[in-house]
Formats: sequence, C-alpha cells, structure tokens
Amino acid sequence: MSPRETEDRRAAALSYKQGYYAPVVVARGKGVVAEAIIACALEAGVYVHESPDLVRLLMQVDSDQFIPPELYRAVAEVLVWLQWMESQQS
Repeated sequence: MSPRETEDRRAAALSYKQGYYAPVVVARGKGVVAEAIIACALEAGVYVHESPDLVRLLMQVDSDQFIPPELYRAVAEVLVWLQWMESQQS
C-alpha cells in the first residue's frame, strides 16, 4: 500500500454485547491509526469488512457511543455477513 493510500485509509471498530440496545463504536481512525485497528482485528481473528460508505458514517460517531438509529440497518447487514463468515469456518 502506498503512503498516500495509507494516509487516506479509514477504519472503525464496533462492539455489540448482550444488553446493549445498539452496537458501540469502540475505535475509529484514519491513516496509521486505521492500519493499527485493522491489524489488531486481523491478529485477533476478527473478520474485516470493507465498506467505505459505512466507515465514513461511523467516523462521525464519537468513540464509546452507540451507533445512531440511521445506521442500524447497514450495521445489521454487516453483522449478518459476519455471522455467515464465522459459520463457514465451522
């Protein structure tokens, strides 16, 4: 990846726990921070879904905040994809 591509890269990480009414943005960043978020996810065995439009919207949500209702559907689709990916590993 070129330095320019790294600089432009953005990432957001979500957490969803039982009892939460919505997922929470637990990390977000661009450039080297985005690369670190992605590297940590991959190292932990977490699938990384690339959706520039969704990441752009998640970058507007403060860390440790629930995602807004406007993003429920998009995030739900990613969670369904994630569940499917995990089931393929079994």
